[in-house]
Amino acid sequence: MSSRDLPSPLRGGDGGGGVSAARSGEAPSGASTGESQAYTPTPSPSPQGGGEQAGVADVLRRLTVVFTDFEQRLEQTPLIRRLTRGRFALADYHAFLTGLRQQVKDGALWMSRAASNIDETHLELRSLLMRHAVTEHRDFRLLEADFVASGGELADIQGAEKNVGSEALSAWMFHEASRPNPFGLLGAMWIIEGLGSIKAAEWGAMVRDRLSLPDHAVRFLLYHGENDAEHIEEFRQMLAMVLPDEAVARRIVRTAEVTARLYVLQIEEMAG
Repeated sequence: MSSRDLPSPLRGGDGGGGVSAARSGEAPSGASTGESQAYTPTPSPSPQGGGEQAGVADVLRRLTVVFTDFEQRLEQTPLIRRLTRGRFALADYHAFLTGLRQQVKDGALWMSRAASNIDETHLELRSLLMRHAVTEHRDFRLLEADFVASGGELADIQGAEKNVGSEALSAWMFHEASRPNPFGLLGAMWIIEGLGSIKAAEWGAMVRDRLSLPDHAVRFLLYHGENDAEHIEEFRQMLAMVLPDEAVARRIVRTAEVTARLYVLQIEEMAG
């Protein structure tokens, strides 16, 4: 599934808001087929009329351009090239799980910090971010379970240091989350949640098939796509809470651009 297969400007199938994969316990219908599930949310009625709708649509178009470039860069990283070209080894999968665990673990932390820096005029957005953080704060445990189920030692993944890209990405996310009203982080969420909804199930099926692993050893990837699809509609609702505002729109898009570049660096550093 590529970005061209998904509706524009909103597309959906990544160191929350729906039912967490770690707690669902069941694979979504079609998750084991290896194809990403396209998801087209139904737009919610806008209480502020056409201006808000146009502002959200414009930002979504700009974010789609950023994501398309991000997806292309990811496909050129050594780790993903090995996966898509049939040269993926168990060591690659363990490196992927280890690197991703650090980012996923930090995710709930920077979302919580961001929520604490949102002022009282945007209480609903603060509440959504807090619920999102609560939903996902244990998801890194699922990565640990996949690591062990595929033959790794729990102490190895728990004791691993962040790679260079993960360090940079984490520092960037916490820096942005510490700003007053850090609305730009919505752009970062678009990149991370969008990756989960578009690529997770596809990559999970490839890993399972290439390495002959059981489904329970690739649960995070196989199940994360459907859960993140639910988050895409929530993301649209968040955008509507801060738009239209051109300064905010520019910050959201810029934050998405930086997050995408650092995420690619994180994946590059997983190659070993």
